[in-house]
Amino acid sequence: MGSPLVLLISAPSGAGKTTVGENLLHAVPRLRRVVTCTTREPRPGEAEGVDYHFLTADQFSERVARREFLEHALVYGKSYGTLKASVVEQLNAGLDVLLIIDVQGAAAVRSVARADPILTRALVTVFLTPPTLSELERRLRGRAEDPEESLHRRLAAARAEAARWREFDYLVVSGTREEDLRRILAIYEAETLRRDRQEFQLAK
Repeated sequence: MGSPLVLLISAPSGAGKTTVGENLLHAVPRLRRVVTCTTREPRPGEAEGVDYHFLTADQFSERVARREFLEHALVYGKSYGTLKASVVEQLNAGLDVLLIIDVQGAAAVRSVARADPILTRALVTVFLTPPTLSELERRLRGRAEDPEESLHRRLAAARAEAARWREFDYLVVSGTREEDLRRILAIYEAETLRRDRQEFQLAK
């Protein structure tokens, strides 16, 4: 068994990172998603401790002050963050970790990883993007949960996020759900077989 990895998937809002993450979890038993924290209100169907840890602004600020986050960011006026302890717990158990986070958060994780040899070795980053901005707009409008002004803000942010794809190890241009899953599974399987992740000795 090779050393565990941290598979980080990022994408503009509405690009499908949550969906592909859920499909990956069903396909790979060894992969565990780390539940992140947020100060936004739960959406219909979301559950505490399953989709997110829902915190008040004060609770979130207290955790920031105690430096409990691997990364945290302000996105559309709401705070999001990944607890260090949640990631370390899974890695120590020999499990691979799935992080589904925004582009700001991904940059913060990379920064922390540069100073941590274990995270440097474990971290694999993937950027998922629709083929065009018009397709991204179509997907965002299809969610039918944002007013027009908010939608325009999200589209402007998506343009800036899409320009940062070169910061990631891999780029996946989104197609169907099946295609997205197949491509990211290929990345995951190849990374688990990397020589520097293996603990192997040829038997005599």
